[in-house]
Amino acid sequence: MSASEIVNKVWNYAHVLRDDGVGYGDYVEQITYLIFLKMADERDKAGQHVQVPTKFNWGHLVKLDGDDLELQYRHTLESLGKKGGMLGTIFRKAQNKIQDPAKLERLIKMIDKEQWSTLPADVKGDIYEGLLERNAQDVKGGAGQYFTPRPLIQAMVEVMQPKPTDTVADPACGTGGFLLAAHDYMAKTAHSKADRKHLKEHALRGNDIVDSVVRLCAMNLYLHGIGGDECPITANDALAKEVGDDRVDMVLANPPFGKKSSITVINEKTGKKEQEKLVYEREDFWGTTSNKQLNFVQHIANMLKIDGKAAVVVPDNVLFEGGAGETVRKNLLERTDFHTLLRLPTGIFYAQGVKANVIFFDNRPASKSAWTQELWIYDYRTNIHKTLKGNPLKRNDFDEFIALYQASDRSQRRGTWSESNPDGRWRAYSYDEIIARDKTNLDIFWLKDDALQDTENLPAPHILAAEIVEQLEAALEEFRTVEDLLNG
Repeated sequence: MSASEIVNKVWNYAHVLRDDGVGYGDYVEQITYLIFLKMADERDKAGQHVQVPTKFNWGHLVKLDGDDLELQYRHTLESLGKKGGMLGTIFRKAQNKIQDPAKLERLIKMIDKEQWSTLPADVKGDIYEGLLERNAQDVKGGAGQYFTPRPLIQAMVEVMQPKPTDTVADPACGTGGFLLAAHDYMAKTAHSKADRKHLKEHALRGNDIVDSVVRLCAMNLYLHGIGGDECPITANDALAKEVGDDRVDMVLANPPFGKKSSITVINEKTGKKEQEKLVYEREDFWGTTSNKQLNFVQHIANMLKIDGKAAVVVPDNVLFEGGAGETVRKNLLERTDFHTLLRLPTGIFYAQGVKANVIFFDNRPASKSAWTQELWIYDYRTNIHKTLKGNPLKRNDFDEFIALYQASDRSQRRGTWSESNPDGRWRAYSYDEIIARDKTNLDIFWLKDDALQDTENLPAPHILAAEIVEQLEAALEEFRTVEDLLNG
């Protein structure tokens, strides 16, 4: 059975559980627990060392039914969540969300029919990635916030060119898309035994603040054959404390969107719930702000070794917001070699209406003069119309950008824009030009937007309709957020 057939088979059962109130995200979690237990059982029978205690292994589950099965499954999740390493990460705070023993038994038997350990790592990975992508499409469940378009990830990794000896990190790793893409790229040149060992056990580091997402990421890496006794993924607030001495060679990340960080507190006098801005006081930060993206940019810059490289997806407000935003941009230009900005089209994220970019910068040692000499901008937004289904983003959409980026030797870069070629999407701005802009605003564009010209140049009706739907969905999501805040 092919990977896609297994995904369809496993996913179809989600609709049955949906009627019992089991959301798609919860369903993928339960699949995660059960596939792990099945694989551990297969490896144990093959004479390989496994960490699962005998009384909580797969063999105990498949023999039971009814209330006995539900009780055993619940105790298994609770007990394994207290363990360490990869096992403890995958089962961290795990709970049984399938209350009907008959449906749980059916799911267990469905998984039991497959020999997961004998499947190649890439096939197992494809199956799990397929489940995660299906889950991300459940926009109402919010899963899409953790899912970066795979073509974008692939393009970012191709221009960053991680080496098999590098350490690559993602402080907001979601389900591990960047880490897995980096691993696949690094594996192509990991020829020595030492390189392969480093790649498997030490090369990748991830973190996410959401326990359930950390679990999915750990399982994703495990199915791809990544990780030793210790799990490379942690569950923490990445912004809460300063970076230590253990810095990395590369960061690839798409930090969570959403302008403000906040926590809910109880007013001691009134007893009412109130929203309080969460401001991180860190000596290694250039500016103090409750804006999550600005804080992540500062955090990522501090994660890098000298000459370490970063590629980070950020929303438009990072490019033009005043106050701390201006402070962060100036420091980024001065303290790092902030050399490239990729403007992304709308319609490529599950969160509708998002306007985002990728910023590329290299860390540098302290200097009296600014490290950034030129900022090259590739505008892949103006007059580009993408939708999730009708006209989805593809990897070859970035062919020109990858070629112009000149990853092997950036001194060879040549612009495509000129007065004789006003439609060129690639041009450079000097440090002096940028720093002279009001508030160091990096929201720079030069191409004529056809949508702002006369009606003869309007996009096709189906493109306009798709964009209107996306904008309405984005507006509705904003209203829901406000409603949630008002309801406490």
